[in-house]
Amino acid sequence: MPDPGSASAERRRILDEYQRRAREIEPDRYAPWQLSVHLARAERSRKGAALLRRAGVFPGPGTACLEIGFGRGGWLSELLVWGVPLRNLHGIDLDLSAVRLVSGRLDGSRLAVGDAAEMPWPSGAFDLVIASTVFTSILDDGVRGAVAREVARVLAPGGALLWYDFAFNNPGNSHVRKVSRGELRALFPGLTGRIQSVGLAPPIARRIAPWSWVLATTLEAVPFLRTHLLAVLAKPGPDGAPPAL
Repeated sequence: MPDPGSASAERRRILDEYQRRAREIEPDRYAPWQLSVHLARAERSRKGAALLRRAGVFPGPGTACLEIGFGRGGWLSELLVWGVPLRNLHGIDLDLSAVRLVSGRLDGSRLAVGDAAEMPWPSGAFDLVIASTVFTSILDDGVRGAVAREVARVLAPGGALLWYDFAFNNPGNSHVRKVSRGELRALFPGLTGRIQSVGLAPPIARRIAPWSWVLATTLEAVPFLRTHLLAVLAKPGPDGAPPAL
């Protein structure tokens, strides 16, 4: 476990950062009607679904799902579209206002205010856990490690982690820190699976997508212009055998 004082300070810092972003970032920047936002979400959804299916862990009506740090919605609505019933959608977030907002939209889901470093669910409770742009917001290495261990703990044998996050630092934002492929593997040494680069660099996407969708999707396919990692990492099954990925 991280030092309690450091963990408490990190929680406070993250909550303060939520408030700063709400004050300083224009509301429309990440609105779903922005074509650059739609571009990124469409790609992550399409490729995430393909990775889950390839790993044999695509969620369905009986899949218990958890998203940590879901913010204003995360992947929860996507899971609903994929066929996961509301009663099987779980989430945890530090921000009370986010939990209230999403609970109102997804009435019947099971969302909690809390710290992903100390989750209230028993070991092996979930078939799928999602961490999307969460770990890059955690700057304290001890807290990062604690959250990763909790994710692995609540995953059922044979279950999987769906990961989406920045692979590069943003020189204009010191409040986030990248997670590289190697760092991702190190955070989850007991999980195995596929990692791929996705996502046209946001500054380019914001400039190009409203002007030319065809050019934006073409540039999205260029590996060195991608800024995020998408991964499905699975836990060994009940027999201890590694998953067939």
